[in-house]
Amino acid sequence: MNGSTERRTDRLLVRLCAGLWLAAMLAAPALAQEGDADAGREKAALCSACHGPNGISANPLWPNLAGQHEAYLAKQIRDFRDGVREDISMQPFVEQLSDQDIADLAAFYASLPAEA
Repeated sequence: MNGSTERRTDRLLVRLCAGLWLAAMLAAPALAQEGDADAGREKAALCSACHGPNGISANPLWPNLAGQHEAYLAKQIRDFRDGVREDISMQPFVEQLSDQDIADLAAFYASLPAEA
């Protein structure tokens, strides 16, 4: 390739990346659902049996949820619900959750301190 062709290719890649970034930023609000931590506290009653009442599990087999990033928690719960992640012990608890339920639970656990 000559210098002129390389510069055009570089400019094209920069424009493409900028366009993809802009599309992602515009789509992000539509994909994210705002959670209500107070509503999540009420919905977390069953979760506390394994993950502890404050999101700190007493059993090393079950992860601590307290203080995790909200988006991370929401993604993991959705993945369990949607079958992307499979765990026989999680399935009965997540299969009926709505997107709002998931957002609320994620907001609740994210709002808790990571250490009790």
